[in-house]
Formats: sequence, C-alpha cells, structure tokens
Amino acid sequence: MKFPHRNPGSIGRILKQSRRCWPHLAAITGLSLLSLPLTLLYPLPLKIAVDNVLGHEPLPAFLHLLFPSSYSPALALGSAIALLLGIALVVNLQGLASWYLQTYTGEKLVWDLRAELLNHVQRLPLAFHDRYGAHDSVYRIQHDTPALQYVTIQGIVPLITALFTVTGMIYVTARIDPALAVVALVVTPVLSALSVACSRLVRSRSRKIKELDSSAMSIIQEVLGSVRLIKAFGQEDREHERFVRRSSERMRGQVKLAVRQAVFNLLIGVTIAGGTAAVLYIGVRHVHAGLLSVGSLLVVMAYIAQMYQPLQILSTKVMDLQAWMTSLERVFMLLDQTP
Repeated sequence: MKFPHRNPGSIGRILKQSRRCWPHLAAITGLSLLSLPLTLLYPLPLKIAVDNVLGHEPLPAFLHLLFPSSYSPALALGSAIALLLGIALVVNLQGLASWYLQTYTGEKLVWDLRAELLNHVQRLPLAFHDRYGAHDSVYRIQHDTPALQYVTIQGIVPLITALFTVTGMIYVTARIDPALAVVALVVTPVLSALSVACSRLVRSRSRKIKELDSSAMSIIQEVLGSVRLIKAFGQEDREHERFVRRSSERMRGQVKLAVRQAVFNLLIGVTIAGGTAAVLYIGVRHVHAGLLSVGSLLVVMAYIAQMYQPLQILSTKVMDLQAWMTSLERVFMLLDQTP
C-alpha cells in the first residue's frame, strides 16, 4: 500500500532521525576504527617468525631498540608470541566493547523511532485510518523500523571502517611493494560496477517484496479480527487460499531476489580470487628476484586478504543498504502524513 509522501528516505534524513544517538554512533565508529592499527599488526608476528627465527633477516627496528645486544632466535620467537597474544587480547576487548555499545544503541534507535511513529499515527485523522486501515501501519511500526539500526550501525559505520581499512592496507602494502599494491587495486572498478548494477535491482525488488509481505500480514489480522463472521459463513477455505496466494507471490519474489544476490556474491568472490592470485604470482616472482623476503610476502598476502574483506563488505553492504532503505522509505512515508 502506497501513501502520498513529500520526502523519501535519504542518508541525511536518516542521520537527522538518529541525532539523539550521535554520541553513541561516534563511539561505535571510533571503536571500529581502532581495529585498523590492530589489523595492521596482526601479520607482524608471522613475519618475525619466518624472517628472524627461521631465516637470517635483521630484527625489525622496534625489536632492535628493545634488545640492542641480546638478540637470539629464541628471544625473537618469544617476542613474536607475546606480540601475537597481546594483539589478540586487545582485539577481543575492542570487540566486546563494540558489541555492547552496538546492542544498546540499536535498541534505543528502534525504540525511539517506534514511539515517535506510534505517537504520530494515533494523531492522524480518522479519514486516513478509514482509507488505509491499521494493518499496514502496524507492519511499518513493528517490522520496518528496525531498518534504522541496520542502516546506521550495520551499514554506515561498517562502510566508514571499510574505507579506512582499505586505505590503510593499500598504503602499507605500497610501502612494502608498490607494484603489488597496484595489482591489488585493479579489481576495485570491477567490484564497483557490480555493486551499482545489483543495488538498483535489489532496491526495486525489495520495495515490491515489502508490499507483498505487508499485504499478507494484513490478511492474517483481518481473519483473526473477523473470525466469528468467517466461521459463521464457512469462509475458512477461501481466506486460507487468499493468504496462501499472497504469501506465494511474496515467496517467489524473495527467491528470485536471493538467486540474483547469490550470483552477485559469486561474481565478487571470483573477482577477489583473481586479484589474490595475481598478487601471489607477482609476489613470488619478486621473492625469486630478491626484491622481497618470504616474510614480507606473507605480510603482503595477509594485508591483501584483509583489504579484500572490507572491499567485499563494501560491495555487499551496498545491497543490504538498498533493502534497509526501502523499509525506512516506508517509515518516512507514514511520518510524512499530515495530522
């Protein structure tokens, strides 16, 4: 069911709607960005173990400053293990704090929006309720409002974090081997094109699925609200068929959308695998040529994997955002109705 509306959902309006939780969202973003330096440090213990324990490369500068005259392979190995455990501890503490803050903020965002929407709907004129009924409004209040936390906490914040992560990984990789950084970036235009093409399809399909889902839910409410009349006139089979027919339309639409998203994810995976293979091939050639140590190649491959992960997140989150934005459009359409 479509309402007349003045202002569809947009990122600016979503941020305005979330203004009461801006400090919480800023803290969540800060905690997410804290993972970037930790991610950059993760491959370092492996490099120390390969180059300085198993190999004969000189110690990294920070270890050389700590142990200027007492170097030994055992000391280097102990340092690598201690560094690995320290990074793991900080990463898990960061994840715990982020999880708690995300849960609290998400619940508060949805609770505030539902309360505002209910307060607005009950002030709308009776002509509106007579024309559109209560079923679709209930669906929007109950099932569309959670999209606000998904867009802000699971959409915008991960996108910001992913952009910073990709930038950091590319910078560090370029410092180690500029050619490998360039090769790793070749897949970016392909991923961007795939994201744009699929996001348009997802948004239009999601809007139709939401309408069908709301319509099916309204049938349930109508049946339960008029169950005495339905039983009195023996209309149980008719109402059952009506619900099954409407739900079947929704199911077919959801399956078609899922298939298209699965194909899109497959294309993303193949593209990323191709980029990783190219980096590995050129990196091995650089090791043979003496331009790169084995440990440095392992670090680069770890950075490439960690760089492609946020690139994949950027690509898939674009699709998720389209579906969530569809729900928020429906919420804002209801908020735009004049009391």
